[in-house]
Amino acid sequence: MKIKDRIALYFTLISTSMLFAVLCMVYFTFMKFLQADFFERLTDRTMVTAKLYLEADEISRDALNTIRHKYLQKLNGEVIRIYDEKNRATFISDSAQYWTTSTINKVRKNGRLKYSDGNRQVVGIFYKDNQGDFVILASAADQGSQNRLSKLLKIMIFTFLLISILVLLLSRWVAEKMLKPLNLFMLEVKQIGSKNMAFRVRETENKDEINLIAQSFNHLMEELEQAFILQKTFVANASHELRTPITRMMMNAELTLSKERENTSYKKAIADMLEDAEKMDDIITGLLTLAKMDVELINAQLFPVSLNKLLKDIELEWRDSKMFPFTFTDNSTTPGALKVSANSVLLQIAIDNIISNAFKFSDNQAVICELNHIDSTCAIHITDQGIGISATKQEEIFKPFYTTSKESGKKGEGMGLYMAQKIIHLFKGNLNVTRSEQGRTTFTITLPQV
Repeated sequence: MKIKDRIALYFTLISTSMLFAVLCMVYFTFMKFLQADFFERLTDRTMVTAKLYLEADEISRDALNTIRHKYLQKLNGEVIRIYDEKNRATFISDSAQYWTTSTINKVRKNGRLKYSDGNRQVVGIFYKDNQGDFVILASAADQGSQNRLSKLLKIMIFTFLLISILVLLLSRWVAEKMLKPLNLFMLEVKQIGSKNMAFRVRETENKDEINLIAQSFNHLMEELEQAFILQKTFVANASHELRTPITRMMMNAELTLSKERENTSYKKAIADMLEDAEKMDDIITGLLTLAKMDVELINAQLFPVSLNKLLKDIELEWRDSKMFPFTFTDNSTTPGALKVSANSVLLQIAIDNIISNAFKFSDNQAVICELNHIDSTCAIHITDQGIGISATKQEEIFKPFYTTSKESGKKGEGMGLYMAQKIIHLFKGNLNVTRSEQGRTTFTITLPQV
């Protein structure tokens, strides 16, 4: 059963139960009122009977006629008896013994008596007169009240059924209106798949449970998107970062084994391969740290890192390749003293990705790196000599798997700049891109100084 049907059913059950209780209360209250009214009428009959038969000699004939015309309208199945001190019926022509002696004595003892006998009601009074002490008992069936109660019951049943149907229909309408945001939420959730993990459901301004569900769902989708991206990109990241040291080790090993060499040459080759292996170990550690950052959204272990020294080491590594003209200029006022809180391996991976991207899209032309210091902020500017990046694509290039390989013919995983931005943000920094009038592209990394 759908939620809206359950809500409508529960609301209808609660409402109709309350309505049923109210109608029952009204019915029984009205029934008791009619019974009390009829008892009063029977009591009046006994008093009138006493006046007519016991005190008729003490009042005028006109008064007696007035009383008879006013009060002696016969009730349905009416029976009246007057009993003397010996419990014998008297005065009324029908002198049959109608009530038992115990009932008569009970009236004589209590003074008054009221009770129901099946569908009849009985009233008795003890009346003292100059002619003696008498007991007057009157009984009748309240057929008029029964008819009224029967009509009232039919009206109540019809009203109950009508209101129940209306409440059910209205509750379904209200439930549908209340759950409309949930239905929209479900339709939006159905649109989410592996190809659009970045999709988020709409959040309303209402502070209701459905909005809280939407917020929780979006938060979950952010976590899943990070995990999904990690699943797709960890191999690409590892391949992207480990390719250079592995190639260097293989070339060094092949070159060393190509002919017989002296021991010093072998030692140097082994030392170079050991250095590359250590670099691979650092890269793997950095990638695992980055993966942990993506999944658990926690900071990597940070230490003070000298930007001057790190950029000089990066310059030496790129110059060693002798294929990429890379130039580093330290414009800081205190050379060698600029430090930021970061993970050196991850920060180098981010800078290397930007430099590699600059060479790739400028056909290996010169790349210039400058380090500046403004107040308490360190700024690294990396400028290429390419054709630049259009304004429409400047935001797209930082998305995962975004690549222009089909347009530019350059191979790439579309992960370098995404990973660089993630790392820079991890260190409380920013990564921006600008295009100069000459078409050059400058990537600016800003980090807080420690």
